[in-house]
Amino acid sequence: MIKIEMSPLSDAAGKRAKERWDSVAKPLGSLGLLEDVIIKTARIQHTENVCLKKRRVIVMCADNGVVCEGVTQSDSSITAVCADEIAAGRSNVNVIADTVNADVLAVDIGTAAKTSALDRKISAGTKNIAAGAAMTREEAEKAVMTGIEIMRETNADIVITGEMGIGNTTTSAAVASVLLGLPPHSVTGRGAGLDDARLAKKIAVIERAIAVNAPDPNDALDVLAKVGGFDIAGMAGLFIGGAENGIPVVIDGAISAAAALAAERLVPGCRNYMLASHVSAEPVGKMLLGALGLKPLITAEMRLGEGTGGLMLLPLLDCALSVYNNAHKFDEINIERYRPL
Repeated sequence: MIKIEMSPLSDAAGKRAKERWDSVAKPLGSLGLLEDVIIKTARIQHTENVCLKKRRVIVMCADNGVVCEGVTQSDSSITAVCADEIAAGRSNVNVIADTVNADVLAVDIGTAAKTSALDRKISAGTKNIAAGAAMTREEAEKAVMTGIEIMRETNADIVITGEMGIGNTTTSAAVASVLLGLPPHSVTGRGAGLDDARLAKKIAVIERAIAVNAPDPNDALDVLAKVGGFDIAGMAGLFIGGAENGIPVVIDGAISAAAALAAERLVPGCRNYMLASHVSAEPVGKMLLGALGLKPLITAEMRLGEGTGGLMLLPLLDCALSVYNNAHKFDEINIERYRPL
């Protein structure tokens, strides 16, 4: 059982942040969700002086045994190649992170091959979920705890979740199907670009995995163990660790959102420390965020993964903070404030 003590939220800091927004010379609430995110972050950080200077992307890298079912365009060897590229600073996520002044930590939580990423390997990949459980319950708990422990070691104002693992759109769809109580065909997308025939096969594999393993929808750890992946379980731990340590954690795309919902089911209330960056092009992305009660700020039909979509939230927050901290105030320019009507 995953047990942590969540960092308390500060309603007083949230109230002061709302008052600061309302003092800025503009229509009330006119920056919409951006204002809400700054207020939410103030509650998490216990201060209206919101700081997002130290920013980190944590990319969980792992292989998935279900790849042997032919549900992907690429084979599992690509996971290790990409993990090495991320660790070396050359991948998509690194380029974007450099642009928005974030650092990147690649974590090998379960790749089949040895990589240069931070070694937190639980096992050399999961087993084929279509034939049996992905991992043992003990391994699932260890993967979640790995994410929590990494957050305990992380000195950051904000963390973005990322993943790299060939086959993880299949495992995340399986996790989402069970946790949302929806049939696999309604939550399964094309991933990296499957044609109709392979998409149908992917759906059939997920249906078989759920039938074979019978994961308990009321036990998120059981769901992760039976049809999930080390990367998803590790990201769930990042979200839980954010709640424990008072750090806002950004949801990236559909895979990250599946991990976020698993985290919320494991530790109810940790969604209060999550920020939704964008709604994925994968069909289940919107459903998962809806189940969490979170609204994304970006709708751009992205599905790259690695934490790339999450990083793109940062410039929006930077712009919002520039207004929040530096724009002229009603009192400074001697005009009457807007009042809620």
